[in-house]
Amino acid sequence: MQTNTNKLLAGALVAGMVLASTSAYATTIGTGSVVGSGALTSNVDWNDTYTSNSATGTVNGIVVTAKVKPSLNMVITGSGVIDLGEVDPTAYSSGSVDIEVGTNAINGASVTARSTNGGLQNASDATQFINSATTVADPVADSYMYSSAIVGAVDSAFGTFAQSAMAAVEVNDSTTAHPIYTSNKPQALSVGTDDFSFTVAAQPDAQTPAGEYNDVVVLTVTGNF
Repeated sequence: MQTNTNKLLAGALVAGMVLASTSAYATTIGTGSVVGSGALTSNVDWNDTYTSNSATGTVNGIVVTAKVKPSLNMVITGSGVIDLGEVDPTAYSSGSVDIEVGTNAINGASVTARSTNGGLQNASDATQFINSATTVADPVADSYMYSSAIVGAVDSAFGTFAQSAMAAVEVNDSTTAHPIYTSNKPQALSVGTDDFSFTVAAQPDAQTPAGEYNDVVVLTVTGNF
């Protein structure tokens, strides 16, 4: 009987130990997760005490997205006509327009000017030009130039904002887009406070055929987003 009693006590001790072992609560009591993104799943952990009970879980990686609509504007003053009047062989005749650019492009904007005629073209004879190029039909080397200059105050909130214009360049083809303005940061559209002026100048030769001449200039603004 003594032996059986000892065995029963030993068995009760073992059972008690097993019971005590299985009643210890686990550290991880759940998970924090985002539906459709298993990579963001993490454990929710219990602090293993009821006296200052708490459980903590963290989901690190909720992404917030937004879009800022791009904007790009160019405003040219005047009527769209640069009238050089009666050009004279003794000096350049010039005319200009002021241009304002506004954009939120991160790397600013650029403006180019391209002649569609390759110079000032004679309205009566399409082989005659006021430009620096010479041909058999048009052997006279006269001059037709584009240039630009910064005229407005800085209208950008960025301290590293910079803008540049272009020195005078001869224009004698219809393919070259001459860069007349560049900036490097976003800038406000400050109508009435223009960023730069675009100037066209011409000087005929004494042998340049008389008549009316014209050119159509294409101004293109590009935002560097």
